[in-house]
Amino acid sequence: MASAAKHSTRDQTLDSPAVDQQATTFSISDLAREFHITPRTIRFYEDQGLLSPMREGRTRVFTRRDRTRLKLALRGKRLGFSLVEISYLIGMYDRARDKNTQLSEFLNGLQQRKEALLQQREDIEAVLQEVCNFEQQCRELLLTRAASESSSQAVGKAASKAAKADKVA
Repeated sequence: MASAAKHSTRDQTLDSPAVDQQATTFSISDLAREFHITPRTIRFYEDQGLLSPMREGRTRVFTRRDRTRLKLALRGKRLGFSLVEISYLIGMYDRARDKNTQLSEFLNGLQQRKEALLQQREDIEAVLQEVCNFEQQCRELLLTRAASESSSQAVGKAASKAAKADKVA
């Protein structure tokens, strides 16, 4: 069963990296190629208990369920959810008979994430304003020092000319 999925995927041209999504099983390479991630990333999610592939000897064989769970994990990561939050939401996907409960929990998680991102944006804007203020202060100090050095050099040159004039006279 797994070998058929492997062969159908391998027979695709290199120009078409898409994985046969109708297949019932997938290799780690199939999933890595489809989601543009490394096999190590997939093994990490397996180590975290988010994926549980079957084994054929030493080869991992992933089911559609594993593929869906990986897709959800990657989506959760992209949205900034922690591994614990991702695991909870995926667990709900497995347990929930009522999709409304799952959607409500996901919506709640999205709202919390949005609030955190808005706070981060506010914090970043405050830090950027502070950086701009320090930049301006530094520029003003440099200009003041450059003007002070120019006038000191001009005074020094004038004194040097006057000393030379006294020696000549």
